[in-house]
Amino acid sequence: MALKLSLLALAALPQVFAHGGVLSYKIGGTTYQGWSPYNTPTGQTTIQRPWSTYNPILDATDATIACNDDGTSGALQLTASPVTAGTAITAYWNQVWPHPYGPMLTYLAQCPGSTCTGASAKSLKWFKIDQSGLISGTVYNGYWGSGKMIDQNSSWTTTIPATVPAGNYLIRFETIALHSLPAQFYPECAQIVITNSGTSVAPTSAQLVSFPGGYSNSDPGLTIDIYSNAAQTESTYPIPGPPLYGSSASSGPTTTVGTTTVATTKTTSTVTTSAPTGGTVAQYGQCGGQGYSGPTACISPFKCTVSNDYYSQCL
Repeated sequence: MALKLSLLALAALPQVFAHGGVLSYKIGGTTYQGWSPYNTPTGQTTIQRPWSTYNPILDATDATIACNDDGTSGALQLTASPVTAGTAITAYWNQVWPHPYGPMLTYLAQCPGSTCTGASAKSLKWFKIDQSGLISGTVYNGYWGSGKMIDQNSSWTTTIPATVPAGNYLIRFETIALHSLPAQFYPECAQIVITNSGTSVAPTSAQLVSFPGGYSNSDPGLTIDIYSNAAQTESTYPIPGPPLYGSSASSGPTTTVGTTTVATTKTTSTVTTSAPTGGTVAQYGQCGGQGYSGPTACISPFKCTVSNDYYSQCL
């Protein structure tokens, strides 16, 4: 009987350890502990928005999809400040993260007014500043962004683009697990203040989404069956969400993000094929890396800069 009870207890463990979320952040040289979802909220104070469970979100239109919560800030909410545009922020998941198949994504949302505290995550407009999908190999057995996250001590580092306008923001780190259907969403958010004394470029209307609304349950990147026969030879993966901030986007009317008025018409650079600095890849676009087969020449004056073995971008 004792052995049977022990086996039952062990069988129950994966239900806890197979899921999780972001537990802490490192910004510059400072580490910020995250929210403790299974502890009482009374007295908890952190830059992270409150969340309550390690269980995944299974519906792309769920009301909690923005920050894995009801959209509200904590009673003793903190904000990391200042965070200079160009600073790297690392999010740490519980170890060892068990889901190596799926994309990694990072978003920002600017808050109106002088603070994000009190702003509902569901009312904000989000833009994607970082993403990593299928890095190499096939959908069936390839190396994914989430696998890279695991290899990096269950952490993901995103650099705030140097052109992000100054203001109050929520930063949203997310991993999406594709080992089962429906896809499993693991997003968490933290509050930061971004400062920028250089050139600022607001996101275009095409790059802005709401959560819920940024994903659909019918998105190809969320309905993909990684164990299908087709997946064994498929080497491309459509990452869900809007176009990446800094990438080429269609021009359109102006829109307002937080307190920033955005002009979505983009200026195009003249590319001369004979010029050594000419190219087709826009600022922050991917221009190299293991398994990458796209264009490698950056639009002037940007240069293809190696981030790691799997990713180079125009900076």
